[in-house]
Amino acid sequence: MIVPTFDERENAVELIRRLHAVLQEIDHEIIVVDDDSPDGTANAVRDIARNDTRVRVLQRVGRRGLASACIEGMMATAAPSIAVIDADLQHDERLLPAMLAKLKSENLDLVAGTRHAEGGSAAALTERRASLSNLGKRLSRIVSHADLSDPMSGFFIVDRRYLDEVVRSLSGSGFKILLDLVASSRRAPRIGELPYEFRPRLHGESKLDVVVGLEYLQLLADKLIGDVIPPRFVLFALVGGSGVLLHLLVLYATLQWTTFPTAQLIATVVGMTSNFFLNNLFTWRDHRLRGRAAFIGLLKFYAACSIGAFLNLRVATFAVQHGAAWYVAGFAGLVIGSIWNFAVTATTTWKRRRGRYWNADVK
Repeated sequence: MIVPTFDERENAVELIRRLHAVLQEIDHEIIVVDDDSPDGTANAVRDIARNDTRVRVLQRVGRRGLASACIEGMMATAAPSIAVIDADLQHDERLLPAMLAKLKSENLDLVAGTRHAEGGSAAALTERRASLSNLGKRLSRIVSHADLSDPMSGFFIVDRRYLDEVVRSLSGSGFKILLDLVASSRRAPRIGELPYEFRPRLHGESKLDVVVGLEYLQLLADKLIGDVIPPRFVLFALVGGSGVLLHLLVLYATLQWTTFPTAQLIATVVGMTSNFFLNNLFTWRDHRLRGRAAFIGLLKFYAACSIGAFLNLRVATFAVQHGAAWYVAGFAGLVIGSIWNFAVTATTTWKRRRGRYWNADVK
């Protein structure tokens, strides 16, 4: 059993008790993969593990992400069949023995719990989450190699042989590890489904937010074009696109009261600041800089981009002095500066993670 957690202290303890109860006739181990939860989830599980050899905890420090946590947990066990279940108690753990039996008896690659087949229910979802889930289901058909009724589910059992077959093609980004497993296969996987009723969360709050939605889109992009354009760069490009718009808006506004070189400089600083925080929030969310580290990171980002800003300013000024329209000159300077900025910040601001920006399988 793999249980990814972040701030699930109370739920994780109760889930372990429930899992032992339903799996008492089945040889099993429970691996809780915790992303360094501030609420002490890892310590609570570690207290249990001291007296229960069937329980282990992997505490990940400095990296986050449900999908990558699941992958680490699955690769840390020697079990021939590996189940994944959320810690929030919304999945029905009582279904696990039947899922395992179906996996083995029908020689399947994967058995997923589904809320959308006859006998299943997603009534516990809020209207907003239900709408997002339905949208995600429709989008998943673009990349999925199997007809899953609930590709957004995080409740399934996978055969070790199938995992070994696809693990090196997994994106490891976002929250939807089931879709990642299915879409990473070069063949149509043998899949079974069993219905269950999605329960209300017992403790804590849902982790679903706008960033999770963007990560899902990043996963889809990786499966569609990942062999050609690395998904990390796709997200970086989207952030850069927003920076282009902001840069031109600021440039236009400041030109009303100052000279072009000054306006271009102001627009460049505003764009750099925006790009740092958006990249810190989205592109490198799994290693996000926080608090004092974010402030220091911003200063490093400014320093690293100083040459890029100089190139930006010189190119744009040269262009406008030779008759180019202000927006053409501004854009030309921005392109040159952005290319330099990305190359330099990859080895300065987030230096610890050099060599991983272009990879989808980040932790």
